[in-house]
Amino acid sequence: MKCLIVDDEPLARQLLERYIAGVNGLTLVKSAENSIDAFTVIQNRPVDLIFLDIQMPQITGIELLRSLKQRPRVILTTAYREYAFEAYDLDVVDYLLKPISFDRFLRSISKIYQLRQPITQIEEVLPSVQSFDGAYIYVKEDREMIKVFLKDILYIESLRDYVRIKTEQRQIITYQKISYLEQKLPESKFVRIHRSFIVACDHVSSFTVHSVRVGGLEIPIGRNYKNSTLKVLHRDNVLQ
Repeated sequence: MKCLIVDDEPLARQLLERYIAGVNGLTLVKSAENSIDAFTVIQNRPVDLIFLDIQMPQITGIELLRSLKQRPRVILTTAYREYAFEAYDLDVVDYLLKPISFDRFLRSISKIYQLRQPITQIEEVLPSVQSFDGAYIYVKEDREMIKVFLKDILYIESLRDYVRIKTEQRQIITYQKISYLEQKLPESKFVRIHRSFIVACDHVSSFTVHSVRVGGLEIPIGRNYKNSTLKVLHRDNVLQ
């Protein structure tokens, strides 16, 4: 991957230069000290990944990002936590807080490689399983394939290109679209209540016309999902 560093701090650039040099498959195209130089590089040379500082003179990293019609993958590097929400709204891959450790750097690179691969992080529910209590999927987190029984899932939350699968025991974050899971999970047991949430009907402790409570969390019902959600939850209530 061809990398571009954009940071006005010399020591920060030098650190990332060393990290990039230490990872096979990464090539440094340019180490730029401001957004204007970086913009010129991006327009004239192929770049796959940008390590982008946020607070810089003249043009901030966020302003540079918004100016790009076709964006490479971006990992933001900053000393300020308050930019995290805006960063993910711009669909960046990761958000690294300074000082950046090599271990944390490698985890970001691992995310990049996952995004460059086809989505194959979730194994199908085994067809030989007849009972819902025994049905399970394998999901990939980091380098592990983790077994998750469907009956243990409380809810699934979309994190853009990833999903968070929450059970009573743990949470798992895996690279997958929530729409894919919606198609694969049994409709009698799971309902999508929001563009970002699927909940397990058996674990719903209470609900109103506006929200659902599951696993101690109150989740809003999206406007476009209200009719279907209430229909399923009222149906389950009648059956019980």
